[in-house]
Amino acid sequence: MATPMFRFDPVELPPEALVMRAEVREFIKDNAELMKFPRGDFNREFSRKMGKRGWIGLTWPKQYGGHERSAFERFVLIEEMLAAGAPLSAHYTGDRQSGPNILRFGTEEQKMFFCPKIAAGELTFCIGMSEPNSGSDVAGTRTRAVKVDGGYKINGSKLWTSNAHRADYAILFCKMGGGGYDETDRHAGATQFLLDLKLPGIEIRPVINLLGEHHFNEIFLTDVFVRDDRLLGREGNGWNQLTSELAFERSAPDRFLVLFQMLREMVRMAGPSPDKATAAALGKLIAQLATLRSMSLSIAGMLQDGLSPNNESAVVKDLGTRYEQDIPVVARQLFPTEPELEAVETYVSMIASSTMNAPRFSIQGGTREILRGIIARGLGLR
Repeated sequence: MATPMFRFDPVELPPEALVMRAEVREFIKDNAELMKFPRGDFNREFSRKMGKRGWIGLTWPKQYGGHERSAFERFVLIEEMLAAGAPLSAHYTGDRQSGPNILRFGTEEQKMFFCPKIAAGELTFCIGMSEPNSGSDVAGTRTRAVKVDGGYKINGSKLWTSNAHRADYAILFCKMGGGGYDETDRHAGATQFLLDLKLPGIEIRPVINLLGEHHFNEIFLTDVFVRDDRLLGREGNGWNQLTSELAFERSAPDRFLVLFQMLREMVRMAGPSPDKATAAALGKLIAQLATLRSMSLSIAGMLQDGLSPNNESAVVKDLGTRYEQDIPVVARQLFPTEPELEAVETYVSMIASSTMNAPRFSIQGGTREILRGIIARGLGLR
């Protein structure tokens, strides 16, 4: 029997994607004051600007606020924005995965209500997946939804929920309670809901990162009532819906471009005539970046063709995580300095920021252990 193989076909960007690149670079230049390292802030006004340009929901059907452009144009758009450190946070989750998930599994009412608002930069989503004591083992969720008259009562908690304190909605992953599902099947009863974060019974607590920043949160749900019309998809189909959503999250260029400005600064410091060791180290990082970009672009091609590249996305996420965590390590070896967040010198502050950001790369979007389990199954090894 032939060994299962991953598919990473070579892809060449079409002419319209090159036109998009020029437009995006001009837009970035006009909004240069908002760009920062390693990424821009949560900025609703910037998201509205992008919405007015038609750059959110780029590939979605026009009837739901989209623009029916190609996955390649979206790839170029995101690539340029990430490389510049644009403030995408207010709309990025909705654009990248929540909107596509609603388009695929939502009702007509849900598509018409949510998607045009996301595309306009007016509605912000966060991800309600990870939990205390289970982390990236999403199948181990303890949050439970129980059917009641007119809707569901939900109890549980979520952790590492980026921007929950500023978001309008979350796609909440939980399991159905009250019996009726096989408890030995870890995926049985899995269900998703469109959760309004202003509902009674929701408490959001900050989780402060090593940089003293508030991006992450813990969410507590106590007898939260969610109406029937905010069930996403079908009861019990949540695992299939979740894996589809994660393919969008794991394959995007944000899995290897967050520290691009750090790499660019390292090349600047090396100068036009670096020594052999420096040239070799930088050459390796640039070659890895080119490979990851090629793989991610290939996944964009699969998405353009309507495929679901779950296994390929796990490979890109796993390799991208290792790559981004290697960048500050190589930087400190080539150009040693004492990290200082508030340093005037760009490189010194970048070293501090990237070093303290690096641990989260192997958590967000799935830990290495989870990803490598997916890869092993894709190879027929488990």
